[in-house]
Parts: sequence; structure tokens; C-alpha cells
Amino acid sequence: MDLMQDIIARAKANKQRIVLPEGTEERTLKAADRLLADKVADIVLIGNPNEIKKLATDFGLNHINEATIVDPKNHAKKAAYADLLFQLRQKKGMTPEKAAVLVEEPLFLACLMIKSGDADGEIAGAQNTTGDVLRPALQIIKTAPGMSCVSGAFIMFTKKQEYGKNGILVFADCAVMPNPTAPELASIAIATAATARDIVGMEPQVAMLSFSTKGSASNEMVDKVVEATKMAKEMAPNVKIDGELQADAALVEKVASLKAPGSEVAGKANVLVFPTLEVGNIAYKLVQRLGDAEAVGPILQGMAAPVNDLSRGCSVDDIYKMVAIACNQSIGLKATKK
Repeated sequence: MDLMQDIIARAKANKQRIVLPEGTEERTLKAADRLLADKVADIVLIGNPNEIKKLATDFGLNHINEATIVDPKNHAKKAAYADLLFQLRQKKGMTPEKAAVLVEEPLFLACLMIKSGDADGEIAGAQNTTGDVLRPALQIIKTAPGMSCVSGAFIMFTKKQEYGKNGILVFADCAVMPNPTAPELASIAIATAATARDIVGMEPQVAMLSFSTKGSASNEMVDKVVEATKMAKEMAPNVKIDGELQADAALVEKVASLKAPGSEVAGKANVLVFPTLEVGNIAYKLVQRLGDAEAVGPILQGMAAPVNDLSRGCSVDDIYKMVAIACNQSIGLKATKK
């Protein structure tokens, strides 16, 4: 059974409620129909009920009636959600009048449902930009306790079975933070370790990457990684984290024995944390293209509840997979709160 099948099986075994605010978008509806047919998640669609039902008929979808459909203009909790938005944002200039307008915006409504406990996670981005998806999420759901930032991870399925978990590694940050500070980099490391554990199902061994291994070079960029490594270890003493490490020292045991003898991570890393977004984004694309690897993501990390952003060029299958991933994120987050 491959990893995606494992992720889907875990979602089915502990069903979560995932809200899809782009409820009248064709790919979203088709993915929702498959998810409901396969019983992967309980689905909430935001949109005009009559339009959703007509589209479902037009597309030949048979399971949309099993979803909860929420009309953003008219539903039982509209006033309660508007009041919640006002309470959360009044110090930032929110007024009751403005909240009454924003609560009808599907991306805001989805986040308010999650904040209220009426949904466990959100998938959006087939029609909206990353900024539009993240803005209400950061304002309403906010980051998880102890997390100073949101980051984006990719699960990399490589053909090199000797690395990671049978060729599977997790890369971050490849999508969000251009130049994280040391505390932010430490947060990214902890969040990515959680992604590796909750979604890939592997015990994270986190390498904090640099162009230096254990003091082989001296530079302020290296100092940032050294400081971030120290902070991450203090934040999560039970997670295996080491740095600063060059990529070969992180992955290859022969190199690790020469450059970082005694390290419990070097040569065995399955989570690679990059010092900047520039490096992470370039690295994952090079591995994907030159190494003929599959990259699944970005999986947004560090939020208090799963909110994942899709590419506007996404497929039905992409949406299906990201809902299953969000279910696993939610299951993992709930487990850590117990």
C-alpha cells in the first residue's frame, strides 16, 4: 500500500469535517463527490444551494446531496459568525457592519466555521490566490501555540529508496517565508517534523541545512541556522534535530561519518529544512525535475487548524489528495492537544 493510500485510509478511519469554500467550482464539486462516495471526509460546501444542486446534475454527480451545503447569504449561524468576527478583529478596526459583510465571503465564512468548531479544516485556492486564502486564515484561525509563522512543506517521492523513508522525504519551507529569522526557522523545523509524523507516518529526523557542516564555514547565514537548531531542540526535545548540516552530510552516511561524526541525524535525515525560501523552492523543483520525483504540496503548516492552498491549475485528484492530507493534519493536531 503506497503512502497516499495510507493517508486516505487514516482519514476514513477517523473522519474529519472539511469545508470547501469554492463550492460552485467544477473541480471542487467533482472532488467533493468522489470524497463523499469514498467516505474519506464529511464535506461542507459553501455556495448557493440551488446552484450547487444544478451543477451537480449537470456534471452527473451522485453524492453531493450527502454534503452539508451552507448558503453564505442565508444560514442559521450567520449572525453568530458575524459577531465572532467582530469580537476577534475589533481591535484591528473591525466594525459590526463590516463583519456583517465579510461573513458572506466564503473564505472568511470557512475560517469562522473552523474557529467555531463547526469544521476541522479547509481547502481552497482553485479560484483564489494564496494571499486571499491565507489572509482570513491568519486573522481568524491564527498560528498554532508556539508557532511564530506559517510555512509550506512538500512531500517528495523520489526513486532513491536509500534516502528518507524508502525514498520519501519532506522539504520545507518551499512556499511561504522568504527569509525566516532564527525563531521562525525553528518553528518551521517543528512544524515540518509534525507533518512528517502525522502525514507520512515516519519518525522525523530533521536536518537544518546550510552550506556549512558543524562549523566548516563562518558566516551570518550559518549563524542563523546554528541558532535555529538550538532553539528547535529546546522547543521539541523529543524530536531528533541536528544542524548545521550540508545536504550531503544530512543524507549520505559515508559523508556524515566524515563531516558530522556522532550526529544522530546526519546520514539518516528524512526532513530537510532549508535556510531560506529561495533555497527550498529551487531545491524541490530541481529534485522534482532532474530527479524525476513527485512533489505533493504545498502543505501549509503552523496553523491552529489545517488550511491548505491549492494551485489554480489544480486537478480534481489534487483536491481529493489535499482533503485527505488535511484530515491527517487535523487528526494529528487533535492528538497533540489531548
